[in-house]
Amino acid sequence: MDRAGLVIETELWQAGYRRIAGLDEAGRGAWAGPVFAAAVILPPDRDALAPLLGRVDDSKRLTAVRREQLFDLIYRHALAVGVGSRPAAEIDRIGIGPANRRALADALAALTLRPDFALLDFFTLPDLPVPQRGVPHGDALSLSIAAASIIAKVSRDRWITAQDAVYPGYGFARHKGYGTRQHQAALAQLGPCPLHRCSFAPVAGLSAPLGEDLRSEP
Repeated sequence: MDRAGLVIETELWQAGYRRIAGLDEAGRGAWAGPVFAAAVILPPDRDALAPLLGRVDDSKRLTAVRREQLFDLIYRHALAVGVGSRPAAEIDRIGIGPANRRALADALAALTLRPDFALLDFFTLPDLPVPQRGVPHGDALSLSIAAASIIAKVSRDRWITAQDAVYPGYGFARHKGYGTRQHQAALAQLGPCPLHRCSFAPVAGLSAPLGEDLRSEP
């Protein structure tokens, strides 16, 4: 199986762009917890990126142990890393799509270097002050986007795992807020907690206070 590479980055380097930010999110489809996003600027040098090539890939194609290992490796080799998030309450209020875009914009703003180009997995962002490209399946094709997918996923997993002690009984450390049978059973028994996205259809029927207007998952 091919790992994410530098074909897209090389094209942009040859066009004169040097600080290319790859962006991706994690937690879009979860029933609970924030949506996280990350932005990663890698050095424009294939030799400098040798420790990442062949290892960094779409976070969904890696084990949790491998993601943790690569998380630290990416931080060591990246020129800049930014992380952003938006909470469940905001997702309920404005919808997952807009909240996701805000998290991506937050991650970009958190970078200590200003990028001159942004590569995103599918998405584009309105009013971005630099050129951008939404790349279908970008996290499997672009090393920069794949690196961002790992940073976002590990950052979110660590955050929601820590909530297991705050909201015991839901199994957050195990399922990370996604819709597993264990999570469904815990919701049926305990009802939702403040981390749950009450606008999402699997949660809405268990959590709607009288008169609250809830929407189905986009």
